[in-house]
Amino acid sequence: MTKTLPSWADELRRRYLRGEASLFVLHGNVHDTILSGGNLSSVSDFLSHSVLEKKDILIRYNVSTGCRFVRKTGKIDALEELLLQRSPEKVLPVLERLLYLGNNVGLIVEHAEMVAPAGDVTFFSEQDRMSVVTLQRWSLARELEASDNVVLLLTEVPSELHPKIVANPRVAAVRIPMPTLDERREIVRHVNPTLDPGWVDCLADITSGLKGVQIKSILSPPPPGEEDAESRFRFIKSLVGDEGRARKLAALTQGMSREEIQDLIGVKAPAGNGVEKSSALDDVLRLISKRKRETIERECFGLIEFVDSAHDFGVVGGIEEVKKELSLVAKNIREGRRSRVPMGFLFTGPMGTGKTFVAEAFVKESGLTGIKLKNFRSKWVGATESNLERILGVVQGIGNVVVIIDEADRSFGSGGDEGDGDGGTSSRVVARIKEFMSDTSNRGRVLFVLMTNRPDKLDIDIKRAGRLDRKIPFLYPQSAEEVEHVLLALVRKHRLKTNVEFPRDREALSAHIVGYSNADFEALVLLAHDRALEKGETDPTLALEHFQQAIGDYLPSRDVEMLEYMELLAVFEASNRRMLPAKYAGMTVDDLQQRLAQLKLSCAGRR
Repeated sequence: MTKTLPSWADELRRRYLRGEASLFVLHGNVHDTILSGGNLSSVSDFLSHSVLEKKDILIRYNVSTGCRFVRKTGKIDALEELLLQRSPEKVLPVLERLLYLGNNVGLIVEHAEMVAPAGDVTFFSEQDRMSVVTLQRWSLARELEASDNVVLLLTEVPSELHPKIVANPRVAAVRIPMPTLDERREIVRHVNPTLDPGWVDCLADITSGLKGVQIKSILSPPPPGEEDAESRFRFIKSLVGDEGRARKLAALTQGMSREEIQDLIGVKAPAGNGVEKSSALDDVLRLISKRKRETIERECFGLIEFVDSAHDFGVVGGIEEVKKELSLVAKNIREGRRSRVPMGFLFTGPMGTGKTFVAEAFVKESGLTGIKLKNFRSKWVGATESNLERILGVVQGIGNVVVIIDEADRSFGSGGDEGDGDGGTSSRVVARIKEFMSDTSNRGRVLFVLMTNRPDKLDIDIKRAGRLDRKIPFLYPQSAEEVEHVLLALVRKHRLKTNVEFPRDREALSAHIVGYSNADFEALVLLAHDRALEKGETDPTLALEHFQQAIGDYLPSRDVEMLEYMELLAVFEASNRRMLPAKYAGMTVDDLQQRLAQLKLSCAGRR
């Protein structure tokens, strides 16, 4: 019977049999476990026993443990030298003789980036240079191809391996992806074979973005007598009723089984252990979701942060056309119409206009997982590209995700002047992110939201349709009525009470703060609340006088020319005129460009 291999392993085998290469770089999910033959085994073990099982001699090498023979037939020259040495300068020449003179030999090099690391050759040691040249020579060696020998280099991020190897046309690269839905389903069944099909499907879905080894760690039943502290608390509360007592008992009974807890308390659990099946499922999914987030954040070394949005568009005041546009996209996502979902959004406008707040509300409305990219740039050579690849791999694995990038002009600048002083890192980063963003297979699964107040500093090609299809302008409220929408939304957001009414109090309140930013409005609302608290009430009602006192006391920081410049940039980038206020909707392109040119000169050097 023909053995069924994962798609990446089948690709590796086919490319090898076609004679495409004798040296392969396997990258991506190389530190995972693969389910094969009813067992979960490491990628190296899987390659040894399921892909290269017909090799007469099979060796695994890394700089920590040296060479280990998985299989060997016949006499091998310099065997003792191979077994005793670990450094590449000692091991690689011996392996080369074996590969050139032997037949049907397989070599798996684990952590290949430690053998031939990326970096400036000026700072390389003689050993590093020798390793790079040796591996490059192997890729061109006819002896390997003629003797049916193969070398597999395993590295998580290809940019950490020396470019002379990765970019070599005689080296074939194969990416090991994160587990697919079907593969996760099989792993869940393997870890806990007693689960019914409904639970298996649900757990397979929620564990998207996790490695097989992580799924096993999360889903493996706890040792006898151990369980999650929160679950223990809920169980005890079902027995005693009183929350305070249950908390104390939960802390004292750590490590005890439920039967022992019942005996200690002297109360038997109600029917069904006091936990309905649906409640138990919710608890399990909540726990898995929490551990999944912790695992992924740790995997990315703190380069990403999950967005837990507690608000939707209901607390977003004003910008009705923007909310209408985003609500339609969110509806298409929820109803599965992926082809009608844009590849990405560009949120642009002055600081304090609510770009981040609206992006978080969109995460809630769409039902997608939201993550924010932190600063992934590094001063170390190759580290920035490595960080980006790690992030994109996680994003691809999670799927159904909104990627929020604040201050996008800093992360993905124009690559002009910035790229000249960093060895081309900025240019490579921008090129890679553009490639990922234009991958149409991600439509409806991965949605980018880039935010900036200086879209003119963004690489122009990243803003094109097919990457950032919709450009959403965020402007300061242009009228007293727009101000009122934002003020009332902020009152709702902070769960405050007020007896202010509009349009009754328009002339006394909102008309005086037209042109302020949304951030200024929030500061005014909170300042008005402080003034009300000074009266001695614990839950005061905000009156007109409180707002007037706050307005009189508040001093917004303003650079009028720069703010106008940022507003006009947002207007210039906008996808639709209907999202613009009347002040700008009728403005001609020539007038807009002329005013932008004037402001650019006067604002030169300012941010």
